[in-house]
Amino acid sequence: MIPLPDKSRLLRDGEAVAEAAAEHLRKLCADAPNERIAVCLSGGSTPKRLYERLAGPDCADLPWPRLHWFFGDDRAVPWDDPLSNVRMVRQAFGTTTRIPSENFHPMPTQDGPDEGARRYEALLKRYYGAETLDPARPLFDLVLLGLGEDGHVASLFPGKPAVDEEQAWVVGVPEAGMTPFVPRISLTFPALASARSVLFLISGAGKQDPLSRLAEGEDLPVGRVRGTKLWLIDEAAAGR
Repeated sequence: MIPLPDKSRLLRDGEAVAEAAAEHLRKLCADAPNERIAVCLSGGSTPKRLYERLAGPDCADLPWPRLHWFFGDDRAVPWDDPLSNVRMVRQAFGTTTRIPSENFHPMPTQDGPDEGARRYEALLKRYYGAETLDPARPLFDLVLLGLGEDGHVASLFPGKPAVDEEQAWVVGVPEAGMTPFVPRISLTFPALASARSVLFLISGAGKQDPLSRLAEGEDLPVGRVRGTKLWLIDEAAAGR
């Protein structure tokens, strides 16, 4: 039995994880201190279930005009490429017209990893209204994160230079640590930590190994994420 991180909720399966994440967002919106609510999206199959749920009738009452959607990482491919997180998110949200176009902020992946990172950092700073992050004023209301089977989060891979970046908000990742081996753009740990809430969505037996390694104290990227964290973990990932 895998020891789970502090502030974990053990849930039945990936659908239950998505349902709990939707409820977490609902409560966060109700308590949001500002007019704008910034959500940082993650790629992956479990987050996709969440986005499909958000597009459904049960979440029609969310304050959609106030919600702004950003990305924690993406692959440096066109937005219509099957590897694109933008494509996945758009497919998951489907034909809903709830998201104003000006509230959807994809990474400029068509510009390549370095130029795309530079442009996305500039976009985040314009939205935030400052050049440096203030711990008392988070950039995001909610950051959604998955967990790679090698322990990576966003596109911050074990042993790659991006995991040690402390100044930039966004970096180009020229070499991914696992398949698909295409360049990426990723938020850095300082940017991911600038959040009112960080929510991990973890499901599937393939996540047992990184969770076990994390519990054993291995220095994995997932363990470097700071902030107010909540882990939503299904029984398969927890080895139950």
